[in-house]
Amino acid sequence: MDLLPVPGSPGLLRAAPGGGPANTAVAARRLGVPTRFLSRIGSDGFGRTIRHRLAAEGLDPDGPLTAGEPSALALARLGVDGSAVYDFRMDEAADWRWRPGELPEELEPGVRALHAASLALFREPGATAVEELLRREHARDRVTVGIDPNIRPGVIGDPGAARERALRDAALAHVVKASDEDLAFLYPGRDTEEAAAELAGLGPSLVVVTRGAEGAFALASGARAEVAAPRVGVVDTVGAGDTFMGALLSWLDGRGRLGDDPRGRLAGLTEGELEEMLSFAARAAAVTVTREGADPPTTADLERDGS
Repeated sequence: MDLLPVPGSPGLLRAAPGGGPANTAVAARRLGVPTRFLSRIGSDGFGRTIRHRLAAEGLDPDGPLTAGEPSALALARLGVDGSAVYDFRMDEAADWRWRPGELPEELEPGVRALHAASLALFREPGATAVEELLRREHARDRVTVGIDPNIRPGVIGDPGAARERALRDAALAHVVKASDEDLAFLYPGRDTEEAAAELAGLGPSLVVVTRGAEGAFALASGARAEVAAPRVGVVDTVGAGDTFMGALLSWLDGRGRLGDDPRGRLAGLTEGELEEMLSFAARAAAVTVTREGADPPTTADLERDGS
């Protein structure tokens, strides 16, 4: 649950259901992709609000699991440029306390992609369960595995151990989306381009790097493409990267690039296709930053904008 400042009311916060993976799930669903959000949601008032929001978005209702622990909270502070800095309240939170038997023993037929992101990749005991799920599905070779580390250094524990875990997860993924800040954490002292190439060398077929207002670039099958960020009036940046990821998955799905034989499906992406993919995802993220909180666009929103 995000707690966001109320414009014009200093000291007043509003509760906004969200969190990285949830925002990505909502973004993909609004763009027409049938989506299930596997999650542990607290049984407190915040949790009830979150479940209501997910249901209203049309996400598959079998995904959320009601847990006895409290909901995690993220208090957002906005800079003058709309950028968000978070202060997390997560001790004993439900979100990453996966127990044996709670994650599916096998994915249903028809599932084309499995995506994991953010603190769930690092916070125990759930991080180990999530990593085992990624490893199993990567070995099964029937769905596209994606990750977005979305690294929050202050709340992921020992930096060295977190770095090792993130790189292990990247090696289990077919698609990795990372920010330039993520790469600076994973490969200290390395140039962003060099770090992206190192990440691609771990095994992912597609590596996408977001650089905020500087745009994004992608590496795949020996091809590289780059796009600038659309110039828009920024309200805040909450959920922008998550929207980018949801739009990225939507674009890949719409072109048959997700599903069984993931490497084969992602093979041969051309520079032109990568540029189209990045442009679509960047436009979706650009709409989100013009809105308060994590509020991804629908397909109709993008069509109205001439996208």
